[in-house]
Amino acid sequence: MINLMQAFPVFLLMFCRITSFFVVAPLISSRNVPTRFKVGLATMVALLVYLSFGTNQTAAFDGGYVLLIIREILIGLMLGYVANLMLIAVQIAGAILDIQIGFGMATVFDPTTGAVTPLTGQFKYMIAMLLFLSMNGHHRLLDAIVYSYNWVPIDNRLFVEIYNGSLTEFFLKAFAAAMILAFQMAAPIVVSLFLTDVGLGFLAKTAPQFNIFVIGIPIKIIVGLLLLLLLMPSLSYIFDHLFSLMAETMQGFLGTVGERPGSAGS
Repeated sequence: MINLMQAFPVFLLMFCRITSFFVVAPLISSRNVPTRFKVGLATMVALLVYLSFGTNQTAAFDGGYVLLIIREILIGLMLGYVANLMLIAVQIAGAILDIQIGFGMATVFDPTTGAVTPLTGQFKYMIAMLLFLSMNGHHRLLDAIVYSYNWVPIDNRLFVEIYNGSLTEFFLKAFAAAMILAFQMAAPIVVSLFLTDVGLGFLAKTAPQFNIFVIGIPIKIIVGLLLLLLLMPSLSYIFDHLFSLMAETMQGFLGTVGERPGSAGS
């Protein structure tokens, strides 16, 4: 009983970090995934993590234990947000394309998040999720949360990093990287549609009898869909780079909050 009372506080802290990670992590946080499955998976992973990393750690039920819980929840939420941020870049790229093609007002309901998302963004996001599963991206997510205790143990310095601005700087860089990636994914079609607009402008000057507002919209839709079809084979390479960047960003977050395993003794 004494061993159980000593192990339960540590297990609860690990359970808080893992559960909060599953709340916002891509794919697992989907509203289509039952809540019982999320809680059961978090409990099982927390038990495995405790048996691997927590048997030699202690935590006391005192006034500071609430702060430890808040700290672990923040780490899980931030790690999941960093992973999700890279995939949100796909929807941002789709929103940019929708504005250029003319689908800006054609939005769809996303059952995974419960929000209204761009049409092209949702299409690309579903392809990204399928490729994410085929490339064992869910294994990367589990590796990130399980081995985060090698980088960021329970006695971490999260509040110190928040105070000195290291986390703020990291999240600004991560958000900038996501936006750059979104513009890079949308750039080929956006440039092509811009040249289409230039061509329609010359047509309006040389042949004023054509109603550009009538023929311009279907032309841009046709050009945009054709280019999207032509660029479909390259999406696997783009998303592979995206998933690698997601893993590097999660590793960068863990390195900001904690330290690389083995670097302390070197």
